[in-house]
Amino acid sequence: MTAPIDTLKELEARVRDLEVTAQRTGQNLDAAITPLRAEVDRLRAAQNPAQPPAPKAAPTRWERVQLARAPGRPTALDYVEHLCTEFTELHGDRRYGDDPALIGGPARWQGVPVMLLLQQKGRDTKSKIKRRFGSANPEGYRKAVRLMDLADKFGLPVVALVDTQGAYPGLEAEERGQGWAIAESIRRMLNLRVPVVNVVIGEGGSGGALAIGVGNRVLIQENAWYSVISPEGAASIIWKDASKAPLAAEALRLTAPDLLELGIVEEVIPEPEGGAHLNPQQAAHAVGEAVTRHLRDLMQQAPTDLKSGRAARFRRLGAYTETT
Repeated sequence: MTAPIDTLKELEARVRDLEVTAQRTGQNLDAAITPLRAEVDRLRAAQNPAQPPAPKAAPTRWERVQLARAPGRPTALDYVEHLCTEFTELHGDRRYGDDPALIGGPARWQGVPVMLLLQQKGRDTKSKIKRRFGSANPEGYRKAVRLMDLADKFGLPVVALVDTQGAYPGLEAEERGQGWAIAESIRRMLNLRVPVVNVVIGEGGSGGALAIGVGNRVLIQENAWYSVISPEGAASIIWKDASKAPLAAEALRLTAPDLLELGIVEEVIPEPEGGAHLNPQQAAHAVGEAVTRHLRDLMQQAPTDLKSGRAARFRRLGAYTETT
């Protein structure tokens, strides 16, 4: 069925307006423009079904960063709703309080009993502010450690969905031991005797992501990114200019294809054309299939092999050889 011409013209006009606004004000509006362009391309192809579509260039690294931030991209809880049953959220770190940015609890992942760890950004403005856009305080990471202890005790595989630009950088987080909490979470995950599968579903920034990213298998969605720092942060440090973020993204090599080539992830999970935000159900199906496949494989391994294999996996990262 072809798309209405009026809809296509309206979207093209919106793209032009945003491009003019970006040029006039100097604002970076790629997060809004990129998904609209993808939809325009799709509608144009639908208007001319007999004409073979022109080959599309792969998105640049910066374009993939924008797709990872696209409005409407599925959050961790969206995937839980599509793929899980019997999810029971557990609250609190038993020291200070609860953290809505990092949540979790037992559930059934497509029928498999697991312990979930979820970085939740929020779905609208109010919830995003409440959850600090997925940036956790120390109590979030200490809660994660508590849930990992329960997973080890009851033999539950851990599934962690990563989606954060980094740990919360506020003064109160530092006062409550942010760095120590992240290190404690990394150590605990390394020593788990149960299978651990991680999926970067959007943004994976710095230690805030790594704190729940130490898995036997690390997967990433096609348009997600994973790096020691965000492109804006790197640009601010190197060039003292956050507007050079696209240049920083190229230098960081932070996209899914880069990470697969470097051996940092085991698998790139494909997304619907134009990004996961255009077809969340299809995106969830792909994530569910990949995680279940890796879980069932890992569940055949002995606890000692899971622990030693996880440690060996991360020791291999960054290996290099010297030539004379």
